[in-house]
Amino acid sequence: MCGARERQLNRKFLMALVSTAVLMVACTGNKPKADAPTDAGATTSAGTGPATSTGVGAQTSGVATVNVDRGTTAGGALGPAGALAAQRVIYFDFDSSDIRNEFIDVIAAHGRFLAGNATVRVRLEGHSDERGSREYNIGLGERRAQTVKRALALQGVQDSQIATVSYGEERPAAIGSDENAYSKNRRVEIVYIN
Repeated sequence: MCGARERQLNRKFLMALVSTAVLMVACTGNKPKADAPTDAGATTSAGTGPATSTGVGAQTSGVATVNVDRGTTAGGALGPAGALAAQRVIYFDFDSSDIRNEFIDVIAAHGRFLAGNATVRVRLEGHSDERGSREYNIGLGERRAQTVKRALALQGVQDSQIATVSYGEERPAAIGSDENAYSKNRRVEIVYIN
């Protein structure tokens, strides 16, 4: 009985991945919606996890910057150039790990950059709002990070380029117990770590 249910869930998951890939391809010419919350109040999280660089760089908007000639934006942060690349936070709906349509192009831009730069690595930091138990929120943050990881893999990004971590509710971008704060805390941050 368990095997049949697992196969059914695997089929549903595969269909969701295929649907995401189709949407990514279909939406590459569309502009992202402007109604997504900004990460202006986001906490800086670069350098707070395991040491992954040699100490070169500074922190800007929660993203570690490095001194490399290839793949730097005007501000010095490693990553793709352009308006979509400036967005490094993917927001989610309540109790969901499904990628919202307005972030498909953002993930695709990062995916194209990473696929073309095999030595560049990212850490996907999953977060949740404060509702739910600590354990549930850690799991939800992990599911969100894994969803973004799978979407990047569909763009040709190698598994070795992506690390994931879940902070659950422990590192809120906004303090408060209202929908405005909750919506800013349900996120995955894309942190370049080279």
